Amino acid sequence: MESAAPKPVQIAELRRMREAGEKIACLTCYDASFALVEDRAGVDVVLIGDSMGMVIHGGNTTTPVSVADIVYHSKCVAPFLKRAFLIADLPFLSYATLERALDASQRAMQEGGAKMVKLEGGREQTSIVEYLAVRGVPVCAHLGLRPQFVHKMGAMKVQGRDEAAAEEMLQDARMLVDAGADMLLLECVPSELGKRITQESRVPVIGIGAGHDVDGQILVLHDILNISPMVTIGRKPRFVKNYMTGGADIEAAIRAYVQEVKSGAYPAPEHCF
Repeated sequence: MESAAPKPVQIAELRRMREAGEKIACLTCYDASFALVEDRAGVDVVLIGDSMGMVIHGGNTTTPVSVADIVYHSKCVAPFLKRAFLIADLPFLSYATLERALDASQRAMQEGGAKMVKLEGGREQTSIVEYLAVRGVPVCAHLGLRPQFVHKMGAMKVQGRDEAAAEEMLQDARMLVDAGADMLLLECVPSELGKRITQESRVPVIGIGAGHDVDGQILVLHDILNISPMVTIGRKPRFVKNYMTGGADIEAAIRAYVQEVKSGAYPAPEHCF
């Protein structure tokens, strides 16, 4: 007798996981083959990340990635996810105005098959988040290190280290959730700040270099497989762990990542700020 098909993860399930203290395992994905493997390995949330600009397209930043790129890769992934929840990045300047944000979101969801969009920025994005939310677009708001802002910020570095910056980020998180954000993503923030934001939040908080106390973790697929340009040239971010070490194959590596997120073994102290 065949086993029942897995129940697709939806926003309500992610909220239930948060409330139950069950960690949410997330990974980036860009094609059909890896979509099949990630879904089979138990990944809860898949992100069509603009990180493709570096790991797929070979660039130095995410800024050249277009809406068409996101839609194309999302269309490659979406049909092969039977369980995992699909989020698509809104790329650089695609949400510079309300109209552009709505158009990019419509394309990501209608053409690409995404169930949520992600955008970078703090309180300055609340009008965008609210505009999308009241029109039925689920939004993940990305705080902390924001790769699309690299040319403005000047460097990829940890954010929110001092108390003033931490308080500002806490307020940003509150305002974004009040505006209608269904999820928060924190990148490269001190563990204590990640904990504070998670404790105050009403929605799931996913971290990448944001400590152990967030509701879930996300990494770039190519980083955990030790094949991304950043890790191969010796610029591996602190929060990255190579899951190919000791792994029998790629699926085993992804399963190991999921298991360590679920058990709390990842991130270890050496992966945190």
